[in-house]
Amino acid sequence: MKYDIFGGEKVTDDEIRNMKKASIVSIGNELLTGQTIGTNAAYLGEKLLSIGIPVVSFYTVADDIDSIVRSFSLAAEDADIILATGGLGPTDDDLTRQAMAKFLCAKLRLQDELLRKIKDFFTSRNRQMPEKNKVQAYIPAGSGAIVNNLGTAPGIMARVGAVREPPLLVALPGVPSEMKQMFEESVLPELKKLACLASGGQAAGQFIAIRKLNCFGAGESNIAELLGPLMQRARNPLINCTVHFGIITLAIIATAESKSQARQMAEKDEELLRSTLGKLVYGTDEQTLAEVVGEKLAQQRKTIAVAESCTGGMLAKLLTDIPGASRYFKYGWITYSNDAKTSELGVPAELIEKYGAVSEQVASAMARGARRKAGADFAIATTGIAGPTGATEQKRVGLVYISVDSSDDAETKRFTFSHGRNFVRLMAAQTALNMLRLRL
Repeated sequence: MKYDIFGGEKVTDDEIRNMKKASIVSIGNELLTGQTIGTNAAYLGEKLLSIGIPVVSFYTVADDIDSIVRSFSLAAEDADIILATGGLGPTDDDLTRQAMAKFLCAKLRLQDELLRKIKDFFTSRNRQMPEKNKVQAYIPAGSGAIVNNLGTAPGIMARVGAVREPPLLVALPGVPSEMKQMFEESVLPELKKLACLASGGQAAGQFIAIRKLNCFGAGESNIAELLGPLMQRARNPLINCTVHFGIITLAIIATAESKSQARQMAEKDEELLRSTLGKLVYGTDEQTLAEVVGEKLAQQRKTIAVAESCTGGMLAKLLTDIPGASRYFKYGWITYSNDAKTSELGVPAELIEKYGAVSEQVASAMARGARRKAGADFAIATTGIAGPTGATEQKRVGLVYISVDSSDDAETKRFTFSHGRNFVRLMAAQTALNMLRLRL
C-alpha cells in the first residue's frame, strides 16, 4: 500500500516501517540569549512520542545559514524525521528557508499561490503587504508548502537526499500558536501514517503507550526512593520524572509489539505506582490540582472561599482558571495589609499585635472569618513572607502559614519554601489546594 504525502509523492509500507526517530531543531538568536524561552521543542517531543516516534536529539542554533545547515546534517544522521521551528519570518535574520535550500542543494523559487495568500492575509486586515513579506513566498524547489492560517509564514516540507529512505525535513514558524496549529492540522496526520498508528498497523514492534501520573506532597528524591527499581533506565516500561513548582509528573512509557500490549503494560505500571505512592498521586495527564479540587467540590456540592495575603490572589486565580468554577467558588479576599485582615475578615487587631500577621493564629482567624462571611463550606487562608524583604531573625523569607477551615474542624500548618518570590507564592497556593484535596 502507498500513502500520499507532500508534493503528491508516494511512500510505501516498507519505507514507513523504518521511519521511527525524530530530531528537533530550534532556530533563533533569542533562544540562545535567553530573551525567549523555547517551548516548541517540548511540545513537539510530547506529540511525537504519543504517536510512537521518539525524539533522539534536540538542537538549538543561531540565525546563521551555515549553523542551521550543520544542525540539519547532524539531525539527519540521528533521525528519520527532522522538525525545525523558527526563522521563517520576513526579516533579514529569518534564514531558515535559505539554509534549507542550501542543505537540499535546491534553489528558492517563488510560489505565486503562496504570494497571493500572503497578500490576502494583509488585505483582509485592510493593510498593504510590505515588500519584505514577499520572501515568505519562496520555498526550495521540490518542497511542499504547509498552510499557515494564523500568520504569513508558510511551513515547508521536503525529503532529504535521493537515497531509498531519505529523512523528512519539516520547517514550521517559531510562533507557538502558529506552529501548533500547523503541526496538528497538516504535519501530525502525515506522521501518524508514517508511524503506522492511524490505521492500527504494525510498525516493527515499536508501539508506544504513555500514561501520566501527577503527584504533590513529596520531593523528587523521596518519590524516587519509594519507587526504587521501578525507575531503572533500562526498564520497560520506562518511568520518566519531571518537576514543576512542586508538581511531580511520572510518565510511564511502554513499548511493545502491539498497541494493546503496550497499553496493558502502561496500565499495569500505573496501578503499581498508585498503590506505592498512595495519596501523593492527585491526577493524570494534564490535570491540575485546582481542577481536581474543583471536581471534588462540585461532586460533593461544597463551596469554597479564600483569604490571601502572601499569595496575592494566586490561589483564587488557580481555582477560577477552571471552567465552571462558579459552581463552588464563592468569595475571595486579598487582605495584604493588617487593616484589611481586621476590617474584611474580622481578625482581632490584638491577635496580629501579639503574634504577628505571619502566624498560625492569624492564618486560622483569616480562614475562619472568610468562611463565616462567605457562608462557604470551606475556606483557605494564606499568610507568609514571599520576600525578598520583610523577613526577621525569627521569621525568614519563605515562611508561610496555611489554614483550611470548615464547620467540622480547622487545620493550620507551617511551611518553609525555597527563596524566590514567585516560587514561594505558587508553592503556597499549590500546597493550600493540596491540603483541601486531602480533606475532600
